[in-house]
Amino acid sequence: MNGGAGVRDVSLDSAGGGLRCLVTGATGYIGGRLVPELLAAGHDVRCLARTPAKLRDHPWAGDVDIVRGDVMDSKSVAAAMEGVDVAYYLVHALGTGQGFERTDREAARIFGEQARTAGVGRIVYLGGLTPAGVPAEELSPHLRSRAEVGRVLLDSGVPTTVLRAAVIIGSGSASFEMLRYLTERLPVMVTPSWVRTRIQPIAVRDVLRYLVGSARMPADVHRTFDIGGPDVLTYRDMMRRYASVAKLPRRLILPVPMLTPRLSSHWVGLVTPVPSSIARPLTESLRHEVVCREHDIARYVADPPGAPIGLDAALELALRRVQDARVDTRWSSASVPGAPSDPLPTDPDWAGGSLYTDRRELAADASPLALWHVIEGIGGDNGWYSLPLAWAVRGWLDRLVGGVGLRRGRRDAARLRVGDSLDFWRVEEIEPGRLLRLRAEMRLPGLAWLEMYADSDADGRARYRQRALFHPHGLLGHAYWWSVSPFHALVFGGMARNIAAAAAAVDSQARREQNSSAG
Repeated sequence: MNGGAGVRDVSLDSAGGGLRCLVTGATGYIGGRLVPELLAAGHDVRCLARTPAKLRDHPWAGDVDIVRGDVMDSKSVAAAMEGVDVAYYLVHALGTGQGFERTDREAARIFGEQARTAGVGRIVYLGGLTPAGVPAEELSPHLRSRAEVGRVLLDSGVPTTVLRAAVIIGSGSASFEMLRYLTERLPVMVTPSWVRTRIQPIAVRDVLRYLVGSARMPADVHRTFDIGGPDVLTYRDMMRRYASVAKLPRRLILPVPMLTPRLSSHWVGLVTPVPSSIARPLTESLRHEVVCREHDIARYVADPPGAPIGLDAALELALRRVQDARVDTRWSSASVPGAPSDPLPTDPDWAGGSLYTDRRELAADASPLALWHVIEGIGGDNGWYSLPLAWAVRGWLDRLVGGVGLRRGRRDAARLRVGDSLDFWRVEEIEPGRLLRLRAEMRLPGLAWLEMYADSDADGRARYRQRALFHPHGLLGHAYWWSVSPFHALVFGGMARNIAAAAAAVDSQARREQNSSAG
């Protein structure tokens, strides 16, 4: 393929120097890891994001050009494409409604058209590995949509690389989290029949290596590539291999045919942190064998010694990063806390209508630094400092109605950044040392936030302030607030008191350690 008029051959640009790369989906799992890899390879990077603030706390944020835009908005895509050599398309509609396939198709069309108009040298897309010989109508809607996106981009008139992967194994990936929690929590499992399907997993490090290497493919390369690791095995074998790597007792796995993908996605949603809305496309993609039919990618992105990485090594790397609290991005990073038009609790005169508020404030016998340490460490294994059973029940109820529940935990045990998922909340704003604002992502008849402040009084001692806010949607929203408000004194009042007490304990421990070292 000649690439069309005005398309640059990026394989020859800059005499081997850096290229100008556009990355969409930088707030997601793969995109957030690709950006630093591109920078390390000497490329200039621009990120297109609907909410640029979600990228501001990444360690590489100051080294990239971040522009606001949406792949469904042709004007913002056109502006982002200016001067770009390589455009990475790493976005997908995550919903399960009937409109997501149309959204995926339209977004890919806009992206391809604007890339051609801007003279972009190459599009690189990461899609899903489709089974051989299976008609499109028999594929899951999500896998079918990903295949269609690849075809739309290949038809754009721009040289395009479509990488197709099956199960991606890496710390924080949805596939790894599903495998990890299923294996760790269920020593005896009654499982769906798809655990006997053969698949070819790939380590996230190899995915990133192929993505970066694809930037310099010659202009006449215009095709799909299957990418996978060296192991071909069943999902049941993967669970047993995980148990071996994690040094768990051997798991007893009993496949049964009556668990459909829909039922098994609910089963996965109850057992693992991955909600059924995300688990369903993962489980549906396992109905058919997904094994690479070629390894032609190695002609253009050479495999270094020890690559592709085998499953056991990929699992060991992922587990080590989880244990060392060095998970850079997670599957939940891609979730959107609210529509761009949603009001914020800081809007003057509350532009969105009714706003219910529960306020708590009290002094803490601690330093503001100790108080902030407790605030930033909230959630996950540390819990929510009041009525653990009540929080657990609320999480289970949320899971039962298809919500995310409490089990998403934290990306990092000590530090938060804007965009992080935190149990059934999302970090919407963080001012280190002062403010943490969370937006609720549980199923609610309205919008909800929780704000926690670490202030100080005239003597320099900490003062804790807390606000729970709720913007009801319709009569059901108002009824919900008044039905739960009698419990706020127990839940939110207890939370404020226990956070202040925990800060005092942290401060006291720090003073003891300081005195001990001084003595």
